[in-house]
Amino acid sequence: MPDLRFIKNVSRPRFWIYVFGPYLVGLAAGAAARDDLFRIEHLVFGLYFLLPANLLIYGVNDIFDWETDRLNPKKAEYETLVRPESHRRLWLWIAVLNIPFLYLAYYWVRPAWASFAVFIILSVFYSAPPIRAKAIPIVDSIFNVLYVFPGAFAYQMLTGSFPPPSIFAAAWLWTMAMHAYSAIPDIDADREARVNTVAALLGRTGTLLFCLVMYVGSGVLAFPYLGYLALPLAAVYVLMIALSFIASGENKVFVIYRYFPLVNAAVGFILFWSVAWKLLGR
Repeated sequence: MPDLRFIKNVSRPRFWIYVFGPYLVGLAAGAAARDDLFRIEHLVFGLYFLLPANLLIYGVNDIFDWETDRLNPKKAEYETLVRPESHRRLWLWIAVLNIPFLYLAYYWVRPAWASFAVFIILSVFYSAPPIRAKAIPIVDSIFNVLYVFPGAFAYQMLTGSFPPPSIFAAAWLWTMAMHAYSAIPDIDADREARVNTVAALLGRTGTLLFCLVMYVGSGVLAFPYLGYLALPLAAVYVLMIALSFIASGENKVFVIYRYFPLVNAAVGFILFWSVAWKLLGR
C-alpha cells in the first residue's frame, strides 16, 4: 500500500486530465459512431493515459529536478518531494507501468504507434539529459507538445491519419501557454538552482505576456474548427492572465494557479462535448 500511495502522489492526480483529456478529445474527433469510444483498445489506452502516463511525465521530472525541488516550498506543501533514496524504486515503477503499453501500441495499433512513441520520448527528455528541455528557455515550452500527442494518438487509432495541422498547432500553442504559466510560481526556486526555464528567463510579467500571445493564437487557429465556441474558451484564459497581471508577486499568482487544473478541466469538458456532439445521433 505505501508504494501505491507513493506512485499515485508522484503522478499528480490533479493533473491527470492534462493527458487524459486530450486523449478523450482525440477519440471524439476521430470516432464515426458512439461505439468507437468503447472499443477494447480505446479503453485500455484510456487507462494508460491516467496513472502510467502521468507517472512517466512527473516521475522522471521529480528524479531529475531534485536539486530544484528541495528549494521549492511548493513541492513539500502542494506536491510530493521525491528524495534520492526513492529514485531507484520510482524508476522501477515507471518501467513496469509504461513498457507493456509501448509493446501493446506497437503490436495492437501500429498506425498510431509513432505518436505514442513521440509522447514517450518527449515525456522523458523534457526532464532527462542529454536534452533536458526544461532547462532550455522557450524549448521547455515547445516540448510541452507532449500533451497534444495523446489526442493525436487517439485520432490516429480511429482514422489512420494525423490530425489537421492547424488544429494540432492550436493545441500546441495552448500547451506552451499552460507550461509557461505553471512555471511562474517556481521562478525563485529555479533561479536559485540555476534552472533557466522560460519563466526564469522572461520573469513574471514577460511570461504572462508570452502566455497571453499563446492563448490568443490558439483561439485564432481553433476558430475554423470550433466556431464561436473558441471565443469564450480563449476569453477564460485571457481573464486568468489579466487577474495574474493584477496580482502582486509570484505568491499571489500561485493562489490563482491553484485553480488552474479546475479551469483546464472545465474547458476540456466543454471541448470534449462540443466535439462529441456529432456522435449522439449515430
